[in-house]
Amino acid sequence: MAFELGSTMQILRPYPNIVGFYDGRIPGIRAHSAAPNWLDDGAFTLGTCSYAIVEGNEALVYDTHMSIPHAQFIRRSLEAQGVTSMRVVLSHWHTDHVAGNAVFADCEIIANTLTAQALVDNKDWLENNDPPIKPLIMPNSIFKAETELRVGNTIVQLRLLDIHSHDATVLLLPALGVLLAGDTLEDTVTYVTQADRLSIHLQDLTRMESWDFTRILPNHGSVEMIESGGYSREFITATRLYIQKLQRLKAEPDLANLSLTDFAAEVLATGGVFYFGAYEPVHRHNVEAVLALPG
Repeated sequence: MAFELGSTMQILRPYPNIVGFYDGRIPGIRAHSAAPNWLDDGAFTLGTCSYAIVEGNEALVYDTHMSIPHAQFIRRSLEAQGVTSMRVVLSHWHTDHVAGNAVFADCEIIANTLTAQALVDNKDWLENNDPPIKPLIMPNSIFKAETELRVGNTIVQLRLLDIHSHDATVLLLPALGVLLAGDTLEDTVTYVTQADRLSIHLQDLTRMESWDFTRILPNHGSVEMIESGGYSREFITATRLYIQKLQRLKAEPDLANLSLTDFAAEVLATGGVFYFGAYEPVHRHNVEAVLALPG
């Protein structure tokens, strides 16, 4: 029998008004195909969690997950809880964050100007990828500066960062002291998509660290950590240490030969992140991306 996308989705409740929709990190299962593809070799293998902030009949969905069936699962689950009003915020333009947009095409889909432009610029690539995201439903509500939304009485601050991708939007819930971090923080290590912007990523990690929150919910992480309320602020420290070590590769080429466990020994010692073997290929990709930089 073929694997049914979304059939292994887990519903997590790290906080009374935050619901996590988690899938992946399941040994021996490929969700899309045996051939290399972004869904299996990224989103599913590494584990992906989209979130919804829910109060009364309102929900703010943070990313539409890795496929249409996953998004349908999210919408059905929220409707079963009595939600009748939904809005979506996109964390950034990458595949596993926008693949389910079509399920929410009748809702307000919110993105910052950089994400909106990146989706336009990469529309053909996204619609002809494997698996294709077609049709790619674009955001219909665009913001430029940091902004604030309310879900019932819950204040949600939309803040902009240049970490992992130049167009990141993260959600800060001041009353809870919780940051929904998208892909700006990733356990075990950040996935380098813009190797030439690592110094900018470090600057924005410092900016993030100045904010007032205590727990972090990433889109890619451990189901156990998410369900228990999220990661500590050491997550930021661990990410900074990893990026700083990547920056040493050109001057210290022997570092390129290390496994993730050896390369990231200091990172793992922080306790902010935890080793997951599927990140060995991610680390190899990161090393190659940095070494390919000119100069």
